[in-house]
Amino acid sequence: MASTRRADMFTAYGRPSDDDPREHGPRLGDERTTLAEALRRQRLTLELKCAGLDADALARRAVEPSTLSLLGLVRHLAEVERATFRRLLAGQDAPRLYCTETDRDGDFDGAVADPEVVAEAWATWRAEVDFAVRFVAGSPDLDLTADDAANEHGSGGGPMSLREALVGMIEEYARHMGHADLLRERIDGRLGQ
Repeated sequence: MASTRRADMFTAYGRPSDDDPREHGPRLGDERTTLAEALRRQRLTLELKCAGLDADALARRAVEPSTLSLLGLVRHLAEVERATFRRLLAGQDAPRLYCTETDRDGDFDGAVADPEVVAEAWATWRAEVDFAVRFVAGSPDLDLTADDAANEHGSGGGPMSLREALVGMIEEYARHMGHADLLRERIDGRLGQ
């Protein structure tokens, strides 16, 4: 059974593969390059886990009573990208995308099986990722800090550096890619790596 299950993986198992978009990125770089590359691979993993699914599959919930879905993860990660890079680090007065004071889980609650909702979620996520990539590349160094007074980003309620924010974002994606593996396996049996 184990060898049959491995055939359901997204890319060639156990070795670098030309069909894996996460391979062939920068190696042996400086700290900024290394952190940016780790985050790039996590972002690509999200796209890989969602590839080839229609709106119904993307919006499928994990198990009752959870609202967790792949589409919800796309929306959630767009919200986190925006909060971290636009709002905290760039200091922009950018409103939340999906969550409100009365619906703190709007990113997951609004993840419904509608092709327009799916298209909007991907467009929004890509726009937030594009902003973050440009922001990180254009920052003078990783010591750039912002005040996380409300402790919305895990700083403990004080200054947070771009370095810490990048590590936090990598952690956020990595945690949710474990969820994405299980969600995708439940949808169609595809296994992650």
